[in-house]
Amino acid sequence: MAKNNKSTIIMKESKFDDIRPYYEEEIPSAMQRIASSVSFPLVASYVYPDEPVESVRKRIASFTTVRQFQTETMKLVNQRVIENSITNFSCSGIERLSPEKNYLYVSNHRDIMLDSSLLQYFLVLNGFDTTEITFGANLMMNQLIIDIGKSNKMFKVERPGGSVKDFYRKSLHLSEYIRYVLKEKHQSVWIAQRNGRTKNGIDATDQGIIKMFCMSEPSDKIKALADLNIVPVSVSYEWESCDILKALELYESQYTKYTKKPGEDLNSILTGILQPKGNVHFELCEPISVAELVTYEGLTNNEYHKAVAKLLDSRINTAYRLYPNNYIAHDIRYGNNKYRDLYTNSQYDDFVKHMSKLENFDTCDIEQLRDLFLAIYSNPVDNK
Repeated sequence: MAKNNKSTIIMKESKFDDIRPYYEEEIPSAMQRIASSVSFPLVASYVYPDEPVESVRKRIASFTTVRQFQTETMKLVNQRVIENSITNFSCSGIERLSPEKNYLYVSNHRDIMLDSSLLQYFLVLNGFDTTEITFGANLMMNQLIIDIGKSNKMFKVERPGGSVKDFYRKSLHLSEYIRYVLKEKHQSVWIAQRNGRTKNGIDATDQGIIKMFCMSEPSDKIKALADLNIVPVSVSYEWESCDILKALELYESQYTKYTKKPGEDLNSILTGILQPKGNVHFELCEPISVAELVTYEGLTNNEYHKAVAKLLDSRINTAYRLYPNNYIAHDIRYGNNKYRDLYTNSQYDDFVKHMSKLENFDTCDIEQLRDLFLAIYSNPVDNK
């Protein structure tokens, strides 16, 4: 019987071969490729700074399971990020969850890699298994990134585009895979509340994401979401490491359709990892309950998706932790001292000094660029 069940699961999962993470038997080959990559010495020097590269290469090449890779290397990656670029890393809300259950973590999205990666670190420290993680197809830029991602339980998500029919097919495929992971693989999943990072400081759940969750259980909209055990996650960075890059993207987008430059995603990943972030807080919010969903029973599907999105937004924005930078930006942007008691002169000076880097981009309207930068930090104050 066990053999038949296993074969059924493998047969069913084959329909997801285009997006799934690596199977366990694919890990040894992936580890060999990672260890032989031309970029490996650079990666190894960051994760294992006190060890010879060849020693690290041998260790990575010996890994044969996802668990080995995650607990022996990815855990260290997160520790290095915390040691080197975070003043204080804090998390709360784990007591609301059980390590025996599987959850769909729906998170605000500020940093390409760290929003999901640091959550994995926190879960492992508290006796939870790691989750499968959505991974934008645009980020699969080379074999090393693909191997690290798919060995780290990441699965591919295609960006919207193409015909309406193609978009529907991809959305349904993703919805079916997420439900399959939670209900049959008995794994949790992490996904951002919208496509792409929040650029302007306004964390808002795309109701299209909620619609996508429901597509794989079309006959009962309440059951469709209740079965997923949705946990809103609120991530707060004192300093957004890509704040200037985000402001520049928003500035350019005002005048023309923004097109990513070669290597831009990789630059954002590295900037997010390396640049100082100050204090960082994760809040695992109260899971969305069946009782809450039932109150929306009488709504149309479109109204239902919108109402659930707003429910997530309420949880995430309420839990979002404001720092002095948020209050400083708000006071500067609106030309008042409304929050003057919530920051020191030194903190104000540090913020202004960092913001002065915008002056290097003198081909832009600096006042406009400055306002976009301030919005990244001030909008969370208004969202509360």
